[in-house]
Amino acid sequence: MEGQKENEQAFLALVQDNRRLIYKVCYLYATDEEHLKDLHQEVLINLWQGFKSFKGEAKISSWIYRVSLNTCISFYRKHSKITDTIPLENLFEVVSDDGEKAAHLHEMYQLISRLNRLEKAIILLWLDEKSYEEIAEITGLTRNNIATKLKRIKEKLNVLANQ
Repeated sequence: MEGQKENEQAFLALVQDNRRLIYKVCYLYATDEEHLKDLHQEVLINLWQGFKSFKGEAKISSWIYRVSLNTCISFYRKHSKITDTIPLENLFEVVSDDGEKAAHLHEMYQLISRLNRLEKAIILLWLDEKSYEEIAEITGLTRNNIATKLKRIKEKLNVLANQ
């Protein structure tokens, strides 16, 4: 019983320490506030189910990204009626910042929301300063494929920004 309580406390601490990461991934795949809550709950369930078997072979943040992304993409596929566009009005509840930085952040997330699911995942990881190797590990793609995709994603975002 004591071991289970310690395990639960460790999990709760992990979720607390990585809440922004989890929420950010869910947010990029959500279509509205209710969908966001559903995705967040699914991610937490999957993290809890995998927590005991996490062996520490990868960084904990890489594992959380992988579980979160896979959960969101799987959830997205199950609910195919969900569109590719994401309203971003509630973004500033996640990132509380004022002024010009918030405006730029809002614009960036609007552009990212127009990408496909894999592109969103890759650019999100890159923006979080993950190395190409870490992104490859999380997504299951090769490092060279990541490099190529990132170049194309950046070009696509530039085109979208200049429209």
